[in-house]
Amino acid sequence: MAVQDAAHEIVLYDLASTKNVCFSPVVWRIRMMLNYKKIPYKTVFLEMPDIEPTLKELGLPPHDPGTGNTKNYTVPAIYHVPTNKYVMDSPAVAKFIESTYPDPPVQLDSELGTQIMRKLRSGVGPTFQKSLMPREALIFSPRAEEYFRSAREARDGRPLEELLEDEDEAWEALESDKPAIDALIHTNKADGPFILGARPSLVDFFIAGAIQTAKVIDEGVFQRISKVPGHLEIYEACQPFMQKKD
Repeated sequence: MAVQDAAHEIVLYDLASTKNVCFSPVVWRIRMMLNYKKIPYKTVFLEMPDIEPTLKELGLPPHDPGTGNTKNYTVPAIYHVPTNKYVMDSPAVAKFIESTYPDPPVQLDSELGTQIMRKLRSGVGPTFQKSLMPREALIFSPRAEEYFRSAREARDGRPLEELLEDEDEAWEALESDKPAIDALIHTNKADGPFILGARPSLVDFFIAGAIQTAKVIDEGVFQRISKVPGHLEIYEACQPFMQKKD
């Protein structure tokens, strides 16, 4: 049964950690939308092994294979109290929130935003993930850490700690990508502090959420990702929408 409270319109299902605050980048994108739009919500943190059984018990159908999700159930998921509706998967949740609460608007898609996300996912993304994953395991409960490690080590065929081999060299290799990233992120700099200008869009939350993930998990990785052009500026511009973390 969903957690219900007359003071909250949305129940946000988030990923639990020993830090007791949001750290998942995909959940942060939704959380920042809720905070920006000032929608009252309540957080329910789920241990990683409990995500599927909990959401399945609530009656949510598994992901459509066409979404590209490798798991049947993931967070973020939300329960919308006024309409008694559940929605799962970050893009679907973002669309639901935007259509249900259109003011103030958050632009979900743009040609520039798509360019930036593709560039970051193909360039910075793999190195960022390799730096974070072994350290991320350390902020889970023992039960969740075992679940996290077993799945990822089986997939990669090696201990997570081996992902940190040549970490410095991998980050240094990204230097050649920085001018292109800088140009893209600062396309509309004259119009405001966000990617598209004066108002935040989903791509701003994409970047700020990733940086906040690093901030919670490991200060060293936070310092590295903050040096990618434009990232710290976007992170700082999004701070007003990141005050509610739990």
